[in-house]
Amino acid sequence: MGVPLIAIDGPTASGKGTVAQRVAQVLGWAYLDSGALYRLCALAALRAGVDLDDEAGLAALAAALPARFVDGRIELDGHDVTEAIRDEAVGNAASRIAVLPALRASLLGLQRSFRRPPGLVADGRDMGTVVFPDATLKVFLTATAESRAERRHKQLIEKGFSANLADLLRDLQQRDERDANRAVAPLRPAEGAVVIDSTHLDIDQTVAQVLRAYRHPARR
Repeated sequence: MGVPLIAIDGPTASGKGTVAQRVAQVLGWAYLDSGALYRLCALAALRAGVDLDDEAGLAALAAALPARFVDGRIELDGHDVTEAIRDEAVGNAASRIAVLPALRASLLGLQRSFRRPPGLVADGRDMGTVVFPDATLKVFLTATAESRAERRHKQLIEKGFSANLADLLRDLQQRDERDANRAVAPLRPAEGAVVIDSTHLDIDQTVAQVLRAYRHPARR
């Protein structure tokens, strides 16, 4: 039996990150925000002037990405970019470049290197299908586009950013369609995944469902 791993996948703004962090805290495991790696690549590309269609250039950038995860903060080249990578423009750029096979291949080894004892909760696209197909538990966390847009809108307003709910909903719907129809690793539940619809659940209830599925596999 290898290092236990819970992989949490799902569409944009489904609450994957918050739920995965809480589950990791409860279990005392490490946490991997794989989506942050794509956002870091996007931010690095935007800052370095690398074209978002330059697959080879982006793959080379990803292979030497000077990224660190320190005490809940995310650093790029020694600078704290925890908030910067959550910018909507960076998120949209990350979604665009995430379809590129060479970039995904560059990040695969980096993501897998996070799997160490006592365990790992990995959050992000393709965690249970591509990166960790042998995960102990695979969770696909979903919610309606409307509820996800409302949650994202609330998050942005609370952080002091201006946000338009209609624009957010349109962006999410476009991203959902792009992610579901991409040629490489389209967004879908992994085989054997526990699907949790959090539309009408709060964070505590969602975390409880994930922990129940891990601790009582026979009841899944």
